[in-house]
Amino acid sequence: MTTFTAIVERDRDTQLYVGYVPGFPGAHSQGETLDELQENLREVIEMLLEDEKPIFQTEFVGIQQIAVR
Repeated sequence: MTTFTAIVERDRDTQLYVGYVPGFPGAHSQGETLDELQENLREVIEMLLEDEKPIFQTEFVGIQQIAVR
């Protein structure tokens, strides 16, 4: 089993959760709930892995909060 890290945001206009895997071209999806998004991302990743082994362009490091006055 391979684990991928996804970035998840919520679109204010549509109220949908949007997620993508950094550096994994095509690995993005959306869903009305976090569970739906996770399942949709899993399906997309599985489909992409069937086609070929991905070559990651970037490596997820982490997140930072930046305070601005």
